[in-house]
Amino acid sequence: MDPRDEAMHRDVPAGHQQRRAGRPLDRRGEAMHPHDGSEGCSTPGRRRYRLADEVVEAFARLDRLTAGDAVDTERLDGFVEARRRTRRKVRELGSALRHGTVASPLLGGADASRAWPLYRPMAGGAPVFPEEQGAVHTLPSIEGETVHVGWFDPALAPVLTVESGDTVSYVDTMTHCAGRVCLNMTVAEREALRADYPAAPHSNIGPVAVRGAEPGDVIECRILKADPIDWGFNNSGPGRGTLPDDFDRPHLRFFHFDRERMTTEFLPGIEIPLGPFQGILGVQPPGDRPAPSGPPGRYGGNMDLRELVAGTALFVPVFHPGGKLWTSDSHAAQGDGEVNLTAIETAMREVRIQYVLHKQVGLAWPMVETPTHWISLGMDPDLDAAHTIALRQMIRFLEAGLAMDPLDAYSLCSIAVTFRITQSVDGNKGVHGMLPKDLFRADLRERLSLVAPRQPRA
Repeated sequence: MDPRDEAMHRDVPAGHQQRRAGRPLDRRGEAMHPHDGSEGCSTPGRRRYRLADEVVEAFARLDRLTAGDAVDTERLDGFVEARRRTRRKVRELGSALRHGTVASPLLGGADASRAWPLYRPMAGGAPVFPEEQGAVHTLPSIEGETVHVGWFDPALAPVLTVESGDTVSYVDTMTHCAGRVCLNMTVAEREALRADYPAAPHSNIGPVAVRGAEPGDVIECRILKADPIDWGFNNSGPGRGTLPDDFDRPHLRFFHFDRERMTTEFLPGIEIPLGPFQGILGVQPPGDRPAPSGPPGRYGGNMDLRELVAGTALFVPVFHPGGKLWTSDSHAAQGDGEVNLTAIETAMREVRIQYVLHKQVGLAWPMVETPTHWISLGMDPDLDAAHTIALRQMIRFLEAGLAMDPLDAYSLCSIAVTFRITQSVDGNKGVHGMLPKDLFRADLRERLSLVAPRQPRA
């Protein structure tokens, strides 16, 4: 036996030792070593470990979670059992499907029988807000008046001031560079525009003020409608994206949308479902100087969260009187990560957003609610730091809504929250955590609110 194996397994129960004979293989065909120690997945080195179910359940504090009333015990049990079944299937199929993937029921919630369409955003179902109320204001896109490319400028006066509960209809929004990105333009023409807009290409609409909004408040942005035009594009180039050094020439591809089926063809035989959303939505960033619209942050902005489709709501903290809301960067479809720097970029025939003011909530970072999930967000140049922010926000959400012990909230996040890379290309990288609503009984879901008062913390 390898001395390292002997040292690691000297206290392993006999039942666990028997599993060594048939170790499952990872995707490279290398043995995955059983790991039954409390270090979990944090053991240093390049060896790959399979964490035993017994250890997961022991260190996840399942006894504490199921003993209280913070979660629906039956659904949590179903969630854990789904994990066991999925892991058994992975082990059974590991050799045959060494280079493939096995869909996990955990990605869609506690119900192991529910299939999650892995590409489409998770916003299916009734909207998370009541019927539209208040006045409706139409805001067209006019360069130099309502549209400012690449910057969020705090010195600009609001182009529109609305009451809490009012809706803004953003009609005929522009593609990047104030609409200068056109269908079937050449790669050279597209690249030339970058010199004209060095900060960022986004055709930012705003600012829109909400009367009475002050720092410490939260503005809820309810996405009522996102109706794209008939085409979009994706482009990349040297020095940009997640792989800035891998490609030596720019690339540009156009897409035509089937608006009836809400799909587009990537290549013959490859069909992409559309999930239109605004890549940029948020308030004026802190400070008294213009901020480039490329990096996202506490203020929202260029979050590129693909879940933020019609029927969902963004909750964002306020840093300036009125909030001064901006939106732009329309997307027709995007994968988590947005790895080459762009999604299917497009413009909208109309975007409708209702703005609702919540006083003195103390929310430190943006959060999102969909019909199926609560979503925390973290953004930072360091992806680990972004993950930490998103995790802490989810823990505080559970503390504020259910008075849950933070250690129990930490356990629940480890067991049931899926953390995903929002984007890895916008300077401040993004991570978002998705907490399934169906883990909680109906009465507990009623208590969980993104605007429950809490102390603002980093």
